[in-house]
Amino acid sequence: MKKHNFSAGPAILPADVFSQAAEAVQDLNGIGLSVLEISHRSPEFVAVLEEAVALPKELLQIPDTHEVLYLTGGASSQFFMTAMNLLPHHGKAAYLDTGSWSTKAIKEAKLFGAVEVLASSKDKNYAYIPKDYTVPLDATYLHYTSNNTIFGTQYQQLPAADIPLVCDMSSDIFSRPIDVSRFAVIYAGAQKNLGPAGTTLVIVNKDLLGKVEREIPTMLDYRTHIKKNSSFNTPPVFPIYVSMLTLRWIKEQGGLAEMAQNNEAKAKLVYDAIDRNPLFQGTAAREDRSRMNATFVANDPEVETAFLQACQEANIAGIKGHRSIGGFRASIYNAMPTESIEVLVELMDHFAQKHG
Repeated sequence: MKKHNFSAGPAILPADVFSQAAEAVQDLNGIGLSVLEISHRSPEFVAVLEEAVALPKELLQIPDTHEVLYLTGGASSQFFMTAMNLLPHHGKAAYLDTGSWSTKAIKEAKLFGAVEVLASSKDKNYAYIPKDYTVPLDATYLHYTSNNTIFGTQYQQLPAADIPLVCDMSSDIFSRPIDVSRFAVIYAGAQKNLGPAGTTLVIVNKDLLGKVEREIPTMLDYRTHIKKNSSFNTPPVFPIYVSMLTLRWIKEQGGLAEMAQNNEAKAKLVYDAIDRNPLFQGTAAREDRSRMNATFVANDPEVETAFLQACQEANIAGIKGHRSIGGFRASIYNAMPTESIEVLVELMDHFAQKHG
């Protein structure tokens, strides 16, 4: 029986991608070898990697100043790689604190230079996006996390800044169009909207590299991976292959404008169900609600166990909220079908009739 997967990550991917990836595990494009065993130097994988680089450039309209990389170490490695490559010894970087991941990024950046935290929403358990701050012009870059999976908040527009932006877009990359030219670095762990865990997409402005005084270890220097086309060492072949398939799927669906429209419609279904339900309430400020992760709690904590049981019986998986805020979290990434959301909404309405 079909499972409705609302997990925050690793997360749902398109059904067509699962089918194609499963076939390639047995035999990639009829070559008689699995995608799991081909050389990363083989023409078959070189073609995969080239397409995996070309598709983000097309979908995001990435300018020639920027390069697309597939690295390892997760987004967490980018917390220090961004600062290591961009922040001078005696320089300063500006950060916005909107949750667990930005807090970790701030900690790592402090190892490489001065960090100024311009604003934080910690005072309300990260339930909103801070808006009252001034960006210092002498900062090298402004770092923010575009979508907060744990707390259910999302930037609805780019921060106003006259300096380059650095952004952790792990959980909303490819969910909507963005102006890449504004960014020094965009990074995203694959395991939400892009592919399986194991690779990290990095989009970097080449013109901003090589300006720090420190020596950077070879593997941690973005220029190394640009020069070697993400193949300085053996890249994660299978995660890149599945990411390429997902990017193909996004293009076939109509691109990022279509993704944005679909995501807005799906999020509206969920939030309307939360707002009209007497048993639940959303945790994020309405104007900052995420279109990727809808967080909500029960007005009566005793209801939580019963609702989780009802979800299990309805084959709804991954709905339990993060321990930081409790309650529930419906993650509705690009690949989440409207039918699954309708199952959740119907269950919530029925649950209110029974227990309200």
